[in-house]
Amino acid sequence: MLEQLLILIVSGLGSGLLAGILGIGGGTVLVPLLLALNYTSLQAIATSSLAIVITSSSGSIQNWRMGYLDFQRVILLGIPAIITAQLGVIVANRIPEFILLTAFGCLLIFNIFLSNFRRQLVTTSHQPSGVRLSQKFACLLTGGMGGFLAGLFGIGGGVIMVPLQMLLLHEMIKVAIQTSLGVIVITSISSCFGHALNNNVVWLVGIILGVGGLIGAQISTRFLPKLPDKVVRFCFYVMLAVLSVYTFWEAWEAWEIYNNN
Repeated sequence: MLEQLLILIVSGLGSGLLAGILGIGGGTVLVPLLLALNYTSLQAIATSSLAIVITSSSGSIQNWRMGYLDFQRVILLGIPAIITAQLGVIVANRIPEFILLTAFGCLLIFNIFLSNFRRQLVTTSHQPSGVRLSQKFACLLTGGMGGFLAGLFGIGGGVIMVPLQMLLLHEMIKVAIQTSLGVIVITSISSCFGHALNNNVVWLVGIILGVGGLIGAQISTRFLPKLPDKVVRFCFYVMLAVLSVYTFWEAWEAWEIYNNN
């Protein structure tokens, strides 16, 4: 029991560090961890959402105190996310696990190319007109995608909101990360509420992970403004690549189980 408690606290701390530095909720770490601790897929997703509420709130409060949080931008992205998070919860309860994991792995790889494409646009003398969308539509698309992924996978949605902000809203990566973390507060609350209605949340475990994440987020948000953009971008890409490989492996195992049944 003590060993599991220590694992939960350390894992929560790690997710909080990732949240502040990379603008993600930490669910990409917490969901696999909870699966390894023999919780069901839906319990892992739902409990991760609860922990992310605490972690992202901590990091966003710190960003606000340091003057790095734009509430108007967060609200524009967060409103559509509230609705789509519930849609993600519904889908997560109805499709096979191996399909979810495969889709998530593909999304992670796609985000690497998406972020890199935005960087290439910034370095060119002109940007193609096809990339420019109205701000309202871009916010609707970015927030909506983040919310849907929050409900579907138990993540904050930052893995898609950061690159989409860079591509569609033409934000610098640090601003995108700080805004993403603020939106994650909204998406995770909506996702957690939806899963709680389905009795999927393991409350004590989620609170323990969240407290660890709270401490980690406080530390990492203080360091983010001091880090070079190249370092932040490299860490973001490496994390996506590693997680995509791991996710495809989990999808393969889930597919074998599905076939055997």
